[in-house]
Amino acid sequence: MDPSTDSSFSKPPLARLEVERMKPYSAPLEGRRTFLRLDFNENTLGPSPKVLEALRNISANQIAIYPEYSGLREAFIKNLSTQGLLTSLLSNQIGIFNGVDAAINSIFHAYGHSGETMLTTTPTFGYYTPCAQMQGMQVLSMPYQGKDFDFPFEKICTAIRETQPRLVFLCNPNNPTGTRLAPEKILEIADISSDTLIVIDELYEAFTGDSVLPSVNFADTPNLLVLRSLSKTAGLAGLRIGFAIGSPYVVDRIARVTGPYDINSFAVTAAFAALADQSYTDAYIKEVLQARDWIKVKLLDTGTRHHLDGGNYFLVWPRRQHHEVDICLKKEGILVRDMVGKDLIDGSLRVSIGTTTQMEQFWNAYLTIENKK
Repeated sequence: MDPSTDSSFSKPPLARLEVERMKPYSAPLEGRRTFLRLDFNENTLGPSPKVLEALRNISANQIAIYPEYSGLREAFIKNLSTQGLLTSLLSNQIGIFNGVDAAINSIFHAYGHSGETMLTTTPTFGYYTPCAQMQGMQVLSMPYQGKDFDFPFEKICTAIRETQPRLVFLCNPNNPTGTRLAPEKILEIADISSDTLIVIDELYEAFTGDSVLPSVNFADTPNLLVLRSLSKTAGLAGLRIGFAIGSPYVVDRIARVTGPYDINSFAVTAAFAALADQSYTDAYIKEVLQARDWIKVKLLDTGTRHHLDGGNYFLVWPRRQHHEVDICLKKEGILVRDMVGKDLIDGSLRVSIGTTTQMEQFWNAYLTIENKK
C-alpha cells in the first residue's frame, strides 16, 4: 500500500512546489527487446562489433575503480573532424554527460530560474518542458506552421526580442516533425540576444547533414550550445552517453551541476570504440537513408497520409483509429509511437526508420491492418 494514499500513515514530506505541480516526462521503457523497435528512433541493428569486443575486454580492475575520462573529449573532436564537421575545437569546449537527457537537465539547473522563460517549438521533444517546470520556469511554445510543419522563424525571433527568454531549445531536425532549420538561421537566432542561451539539439543531424557546427565560432557566439549523442546512430542508447559543445564558460557552468562520475566505465569504453569506428556508423546511416527512400515511395504510391522530412523517422496518419493500429502492430511484434495528445499531430503514429528489410516488415503489417475489414 502507498503510504501517501492511506490516512493511517503519516504523510511524507512534500517536494518543492514546482516538482509537485509538474507532469513527469515518461515513456514505455520495459519489455521492448523482443520487438522490432520502431518507437524510439534508436539504431535498430546495434553497435559496431568493435564496441562489443571492447566491452567484453573490460577488466575487473576497470570496474572496481571510478571511471576515467582522459582522452574521450579529444576522441570526440577527432570523430567530428572525420565527419568533416570541425577541426578547431578544444577539449574544454566539450561536455560529457550521462546521455543528452542528463545534459538537458543540467542546462536547466545551471541556467534556469523560477519565473524566467524557456522558449521552444511545438510539437517537439517532450523532455524540455518538465525540466523547465522543475525550475519553476514559464514555457513559451511556438507551433510549427502549415501542413509541412515549417519552422516558425519570424515568431521565434520576435518572441526572443519581446520576452528575452533565459533559454531557447530547438531540436534540429525536430523530433517528431523532422522540420529542418538551416545553420545560417540558427546563427541569426543566436545573434538576437547575447543574454539568451540557445540550445540546438542535434541528435538526428546525421540523417540530414544540417549541423551548425561548421558554421559557428563559439568565441563569437558564446550563447550557442550544441547537443550530440551516440544513441541514434552508433547504437549506444542503452549505455547513455552524450556531448555538449560550446563556449568553455558555458560548458564549465553546466558541468558544475553534474556529479563527478555520472558516466560509467562501460559507456566510456563503448564510446571510445564507437568513435574509432565511424565507418560502421556511416554504413548504418546510409542504410537508413536508403530505407527512407524506399518507404517514401510506398507511402506516395498508396496515397497514405504522411509527413517525412529530416531524421530517421516519419509520421503516418492511419485511416483506422490510430490507437487500434498501434495495438495491432504490437501484436505483430512491431513497436511504433502513438502521438496522441501531441499538438498538431494528434492522430498520427511516429515510425522510426531502420533497414529496408525492417521497413518491409512494418509496411506489410501496416497495410494488412489498414485493409482489414
